[in-house]
Amino acid sequence: MLWREGLAALLAREADFKVVVRPTRLEDVWPAVRRRRPDVILLDAELPGVPAVDAVCSQLCQRRPDVKVLILVERWAATLATLTRLAPQTGFLTVDASPAQLVDGLRRIVDGKPVLDLELAVAALSAGDNPLTDREREVLLKSVDGAPTKAIAAELFLSTGTVRNYLSRAMAKTGARSRIEAVRIARDEGWI
Repeated sequence: MLWREGLAALLAREADFKVVVRPTRLEDVWPAVRRRRPDVILLDAELPGVPAVDAVCSQLCQRRPDVKVLILVERWAATLATLTRLAPQTGFLTVDASPAQLVDGLRRIVDGKPVLDLELAVAALSAGDNPLTDREREVLLKSVDGAPTKAIAAELFLSTGTVRNYLSRAMAKTGARSRIEAVRIARDEGWI
């Protein structure tokens, strides 16, 4: 939350930017875009919610081809390879980009110029196909800190048995013996 507020304050200082909405969940992005009609969207790839960020971006690109999207991602982001097919309407910077890089990236994407951090481009090109479904990735991400199955189930509005099934399938697909190992393997492969 503090990070998002800091970005909004940074952009508010720029004469050519006006922050019109700050959704806190992925499912709030499209309704906010439809209601406020922004020219550019700065989106955190780690924003919680459903659907996954790549699905939200696809929806935005299809329904509002005039809007530009700049996504802030971790260097190991799972969805990077999937998201890069949305360029040039969508640009990518790492979450550790400087404020000047962020402002420049927003201006470039609005002007229709490509925005893609070089290290992200290399990571996207070298990433293998992701065998995990969106829900398997989401459940794995929720278990990163060792959250109990029951807590993950409550947060995602699923039964504990369903969460165990997703974790089991993710472990099988990654070849892991535990969910912690599955998380590590999935991160190393760039799947989450």
